[in-house]
Amino acid sequence: MQADLDLGLFDYDSLYNNARINGSLGYLTPKAYKDQNIAILSTA
Repeated sequence: MQADLDLGLFDYDSLYNNARINGSLGYLTPKAYKDQNIAILSTA
């Protein structure tokens, strides 16, 4: 039962951060937005 819950939470987290686009983030996924901003900050 705990393994099923862990897998479900992992799947939700993966969908939420890697597949769901967000209009307030310039229609990027949260992960893509974070990666883009890390790249900008590392070149500044």
